[in-house]
Amino acid sequence: MRRACGFSLVELLVAVAVFATMAALAYGGLDSVVRTRAELGRQQEQFEAIMRSIALLERDLRQAAPRPVRGNYGEPLPAFAGAPDRLEITRLGFANPQAEVRSNLERVFYALDRDTLLRGAYAVLDRAPTTSPQPVRLREGVEAFRLRYLDAGSRWSDAWPPLDATVAQPLAAAPAWPRAVEFRITTRDYGEITRVVELVSAWPAQAVEAPAGQP
Repeated sequence: MRRACGFSLVELLVAVAVFATMAALAYGGLDSVVRTRAELGRQQEQFEAIMRSIALLERDLRQAAPRPVRGNYGEPLPAFAGAPDRLEITRLGFANPQAEVRSNLERVFYALDRDTLLRGAYAVLDRAPTTSPQPVRLREGVEAFRLRYLDAGSRWSDAWPPLDATVAQPLAAAPAWPRAVEFRITTRDYGEITRVVELVSAWPAQAVEAPAGQP
């Protein structure tokens, strides 16, 4: 009689064990690829965020305009007000695609809130008591945000207007414009990034004039 052909129970168990091992190895490799891709995507987002933050800050500094403003209680504020860890300026180039009757200038600030770099913008130049900025979170994971300001005598200062100038003379007579600004952004993943931005030495008068009826 012809013998029946087939697999024994032992052979089936061995085949199942081999298949399970190969499936586990394949899953581990696939999981590693997915994790690596997710981490690369996260790093790319973080890198794009820091590059976008630097580009925004450099753009605003290059467009800084000599237009002083009024604070929430009517107090005069300089066009360019800088501290070691905070910057507030009036900038040119406020986009107006709908041709609204408003100024082409914008008051913006940069500051560090815990570990997040913020950029805030005011809706108006001269504020009312209830005026508040609209902050935008630029980059998380920032450990330090430091600024320095270069005066006409090529001296670096940690504040602008320089503290000695504001003490010695009134705000209107104090030097209103630094030659350059150095900023340092320290992040946990990319370390310290330093930029020095040269400011426009003088704007044409018509470039910083507001439309009629605007403060």
